[in-house]
Amino acid sequence: MSTFDLQSLPSEWKTSTLSEIAEINPRLQRSSIEDSTEVNFVPMRAVEPDGGGLTKPEVRTYGEVKKGFTSFLSNDVIMAKITPCMENGKTTVVPNLPYELCFGSTEFHVVRAERGILPSWIANFLLQHEVRRAAQRRMTGGVGQMRVPEDFLAELSIPVAPAGEQLRISDALDELLSDLDAAVEALTRARNKLSQYRASVLKAAVRGDLTTEWRKKHLDVEPASTLLQAILKRRREHWELEQLRRFKANGKNPPVNWKGKYKEPAVPDTANLPILPTGWTWATAEQLCDFITKGTTPSGADAPAPTGEIPFIKVQHLSGDNSFLFENSPSYVSRGINDGFLARSKVFPGDVLMNIVGPPLGQVSIVPADFPVWNINQAIAIFRSVRGIDNRYLALCLSTHSLLVHALKRAKATAGQVNLTLEICRELPIPVPPMDEQAAILEAADEQFSTIQHLAGDLTVKREAAKALRQSILRHAFSGKLVQQDPKEEHASELLSRIAAERGARTSAAEKKTVSHGLASRRRKNRVK
Repeated sequence: MSTFDLQSLPSEWKTSTLSEIAEINPRLQRSSIEDSTEVNFVPMRAVEPDGGGLTKPEVRTYGEVKKGFTSFLSNDVIMAKITPCMENGKTTVVPNLPYELCFGSTEFHVVRAERGILPSWIANFLLQHEVRRAAQRRMTGGVGQMRVPEDFLAELSIPVAPAGEQLRISDALDELLSDLDAAVEALTRARNKLSQYRASVLKAAVRGDLTTEWRKKHLDVEPASTLLQAILKRRREHWELEQLRRFKANGKNPPVNWKGKYKEPAVPDTANLPILPTGWTWATAEQLCDFITKGTTPSGADAPAPTGEIPFIKVQHLSGDNSFLFENSPSYVSRGINDGFLARSKVFPGDVLMNIVGPPLGQVSIVPADFPVWNINQAIAIFRSVRGIDNRYLALCLSTHSLLVHALKRAKATAGQVNLTLEICRELPIPVPPMDEQAAILEAADEQFSTIQHLAGDLTVKREAAKALRQSILRHAFSGKLVQQDPKEEHASELLSRIAAERGARTSAAEKKTVSHGLASRRRKNRVK
């Protein structure tokens, strides 16, 4: 039996198990329901985390859902049993919905309270962190498919207050938690505004708005068009030197017109692009990068392991903020594999990475110097910038919303998933400022991002405090400290006795009905004979 600190309860309260005060996963009598009957359908996504309630359910017919889905009724408690939905608090009381019958995800446990027990009493108890942690410890199944067994709920110890006090506590919780939810919603709106602020900073950076005054004071800087020409010249010279090296290594003389085989990188189509500040120019990512390709994911015996020599980066490790950093990957590949068929997936400190398989798209990180070499999977593209293009400025450009929208116009969708091809990545239009202005842009952007980070940190602290306060309120509620007791009320022991008696009567009636049905069935068979 799961146990909690239920020893210091008011004298009018009692402890029970959940199975003694509620039905766990009750069965639906389906024999008289027609397939055309409309029913409510509640997918897992319709249940908000942390007891946030239920969004508008779908409408389906009984014939569509009678097999393979969980049935329940209004005022039942539904609780997600699978990870991570259970840990996230996807538990709620089903409100009064348009249709009598409800069906939903197979990953719900259903709890139907007995008369005298409020459904909200059970739901709020299940939403306590202590209960969720205990449920997590009892989970069974494989990784990513861990579920809370029904036995956990059946054996769960729960305090039971008198019926009148349950109602007073429920009213108090509604008031307190509604105020708290309003505060959390305000914090969420503020956080969303910070995201909009960050997007506006990125947009201002790549449009030159952050450095308007800087340009007025630096009229003699070398224009970006000159920088781009120097980059393209060095690119061609490097190709020619590499070709000569190969000819020499193979003992061959360069053929006639061999330089004509050089392929110039794609140039940007500026027809629908905005006008840039004086001294800036448009270029494609391919013009500004020595190397743009994507990674490879090894499988089988070569699959990334918990330990190894080369960190292996997946999409979930890329940053969605202005830091352009990411966590050290929890998996690794061996040096031999890295130097073998994963050689093109190598990334080095300073490389800019962007996920090209969505959702989500456009998360960007810069490879740090923690290891001399890293590796990436096939959902990530490498952008290795050339000399003259700051890698942080390139990362900033790749993070902007307008560039992502431009890329999505050409992206391909497969089974609801939007992917960017390497061709799209290479042709991405990048606004190029002079070298000195790139540094000025990064300095101005960093100042803005520092403010955003400070405000975001403050909001995070407040959100965590709100979560802690919610749990404190629930603990007070279930320890009898939220409202005053009324000694004149029926004690919980009497309530539990009445529930047991009513259950016994129902069981006896059901048994008599079963016996009667069996006798009638035998009589019909005898008449047929």
